[in-house]
Amino acid sequence: MLKSVAVAGATALVKASPVQAREKKTAPSNAVGMLYDTTRCIGCRACVAACKEANGDPADTRTPGMEAYDAPPDLNDCTRTIVKQFNDGDQQSFVKMQCMHCVDPACAAACMLGALQKREFGVVTWEPDLCIGCRYCQVACPFNVPKFEWESATPRIVKCEMCSDRLAEGKEPACCEACPREAVIFGERAELLRIAHQRIKQHPDRYVPKVYGERELGGTQVLVLSHVSFDKIGLMHEDEESVPHLQQTIQHGIYKGFVAPAALYAVLGGVMVRNRLVNRTNGNGDSPADVMEATKKEARA
Repeated sequence: MLKSVAVAGATALVKASPVQAREKKTAPSNAVGMLYDTTRCIGCRACVAACKEANGDPADTRTPGMEAYDAPPDLNDCTRTIVKQFNDGDQQSFVKMQCMHCVDPACAAACMLGALQKREFGVVTWEPDLCIGCRYCQVACPFNVPKFEWESATPRIVKCEMCSDRLAEGKEPACCEACPREAVIFGERAELLRIAHQRIKQHPDRYVPKVYGERELGGTQVLVLSHVSFDKIGLMHEDEESVPHLQQTIQHGIYKGFVAPAALYAVLGGVMVRNRLVNRTNGNGDSPADVMEATKKEARA
């Protein structure tokens, strides 16, 4: 049966019209974003404290041995941004981790009801009234950002929303406002890209010659400059094609005109009829021709 299904599906795809790739998404013209520069970060975590205050998130004292401090080791249900330290021999670096606000976000593509969407200024936000708690967004996100409130009776999906309420008031995100070294700055994505390339050009010996997020995974609205290799600070994705673009291109090809599913159903239907014939033959001694004629009569009835 499995061989028959495979052959039928492949035949249907070959005979179908050519697969058209999903249209590649680009950042909206008014897209805003952040530029984080590892060479300016001193690891003070002022951004973390400002983020928690702005969003009303509680302190996280669940880290073993650190119960007296708000010192989570990673993003979680009450921590939307965090500063990590990475060491690689003689080189070390801080890095600010948060939602990257992808140009073509995998979390939004995975959400069945549109609870996660790119909205004004291209910011990826979460709408509680549309969320059913499936947590597909957690699985889909290549940066492992969305977190679920497991300990709450009315759980939320927690992630950075770039302080969208502050943006609506004409303010900048709390983390950018609080940073004493301007290690993270806010602005229009196009202007941040210009600033980033200008810094690389002016100080080529200081930076890795790439702006992370300019093209990676279809582009992100949070951009990163680094003095160490990006994979050393946890930014390991190099593919320029977004996750949803690849997934949905394949899906559109398989389901185009509903040809492949129709072929599958036809094969399964044939298997069911065959099994029915065999069972009737074995059960009452009728010949396959007699059983087939009886089956046709039942179908006409």
